[in-house]
Amino acid sequence: MTGAPWSTERHAGPMSGLRVIDASTLIAGPMISTYLADFGADVIKLEHPVAGDSVRNFGWKAGDVSIFWKSISRNKRACTLNLSKPEGQELLLELVAEADVLVENFRPGTMERWNLGYEQLAELNPGLIMVRTTGFGQTGPYRNRPGFGTLAEAMSGVAAVLGEPDGAPIVPPFPLGDGVAGLYGAMATLMALRHRDQTGEGQYIDLSLWEPLIAFLGPQVTAYEQTGVLEQRNGSRGYFTAPRNVYRTADDKWLTISTSAQSTADRLLEAIGRRDLVEEGRYSTHAKRNAHADELDGMIADWVRQRPADEVLALWEQHAVTGCAIFDAADLAVDPHLEARGTFVELEDDELGPMRLTDVLPRLSASPGKLRHPGRRMGADNEAVFGDGLGRSPEQLSALRASGAI
Repeated sequence: MTGAPWSTERHAGPMSGLRVIDASTLIAGPMISTYLADFGADVIKLEHPVAGDSVRNFGWKAGDVSIFWKSISRNKRACTLNLSKPEGQELLLELVAEADVLVENFRPGTMERWNLGYEQLAELNPGLIMVRTTGFGQTGPYRNRPGFGTLAEAMSGVAAVLGEPDGAPIVPPFPLGDGVAGLYGAMATLMALRHRDQTGEGQYIDLSLWEPLIAFLGPQVTAYEQTGVLEQRNGSRGYFTAPRNVYRTADDKWLTISTSAQSTADRLLEAIGRRDLVEEGRYSTHAKRNAHADELDGMIADWVRQRPADEVLALWEQHAVTGCAIFDAADLAVDPHLEARGTFVELEDDELGPMRLTDVLPRLSASPGKLRHPGRRMGADNEAVFGDGLGRSPEQLSALRASGAI
């Protein structure tokens, strides 16, 4: 599309020239536009002028400032807009007229109630890609249920297989469902844009939080229907190979291993001084190792328990064992490999000063993304977008604020 009604800033990257309006909240929807912004799209993040985005009050805080907001709203313009107000709806229509993508996550029917449904918007802009993110999708008997990632994690099969065999199911304590849906949504947006390149036709994307997690887990339903087997909670053990678990060292640290190939299993046994077991062939296949998983785990756990982590890891490295320490954020912050690759980038923030964020991923050799700034203050770009971009005068902007529209 041509013209740039709100943008005077040019961004480098493969998505430069792309105009995205992010009217979604929390995590899944905003992540979609974050990935596009990272690679050069000009993203307008819209928030309710009073309530703001709930992410501003989510997770870790430095003083009163949300770290999650700084990360997930990076590289975006920050505007306030009340879509339940007629004046707010008018402003959105003006933005949509020259936009490529609109991301929203209201309950099904809400945008239609505001006369902002896909059919209405497509009449104004036939090339528009509208990403509709909800808990359970735009159709089906669950469509009107409120939905968060926790429900998707519980209903997808994820929680059912996380935890110890004799323990309760575990719902992940981080937004796994939102993260997976955000990746699926970004991928779908790129495919829809490719379709538009070929045909000129826009479309809407019906993205639920629930279904991507089902797909992400693999063919669990197919396996159940074909074999009658239901995956059970198995702690940190693998389902298809052994040994694969977590092990505590003499200095009370935790390590893990994977033996998905026979050669890695053989090298592990050699590293713990049991080459005889390699030679006798008792554990020479996945099936044999799985049949003796308890025995293998006990042997490795006893060996690891008698040694400090540094000694174990040095021996494993010497034998090319696929094992490692279990890291936390403190470990990641000082890891030399991540430092060498520039995984964390320092930016200057107008609220928190210098801060490090995870750099844009994945790394493209010819057209990499770039971190330009962390998430901004509420309404920081109202004047630039609604004033300079859409032509509202200072007096009109004051009236819009007084009415609660921005």
